[in-house]
Amino acid sequence: MEKIMIHTDRAPRPIGPYSQAIKFGKFLFTSGQLAIDPTTNQLVNGSIEAQTRRVLDNIKEILEATKSSLKEVIKVTVFLKNMNDYQKFNEVYSLYFEDSKPARSCVEVSNLPLGAAVEIEVIAISH
Repeated sequence: MEKIMIHTDRAPRPIGPYSQAIKFGKFLFTSGQLAIDPTTNQLVNGSIEAQTRRVLDNIKEILEATKSSLKEVIKVTVFLKNMNDYQKFNEVYSLYFEDSKPARSCVEVSNLPLGAAVEIEVIAISH
């Protein structure tokens, strides 16, 4: 199987030496995504809800670049800067995964790049 680096202009450019995602066989592994607006490459300031929407929209664009979708996500890992945001995060998250409920881990971390409130990575099936 071949390892394929994925890049789409519809999601933010990486802020370090990594790929937006890697496709390996039928699996797609995204790098952790922050709430970066792909048109400005700046972090979206604001609430956990606004940052969560931007992160999930970025992930959706990466998935669609490989003919996948949020329905094909099988595992999600969430990094929250503040676990007190868990309920508000879940309110937005549940709107993106209404029909499919992938396996998920969620942990609190002491800090995230650019001072972000949330970072999310996913593993999905890619066609």
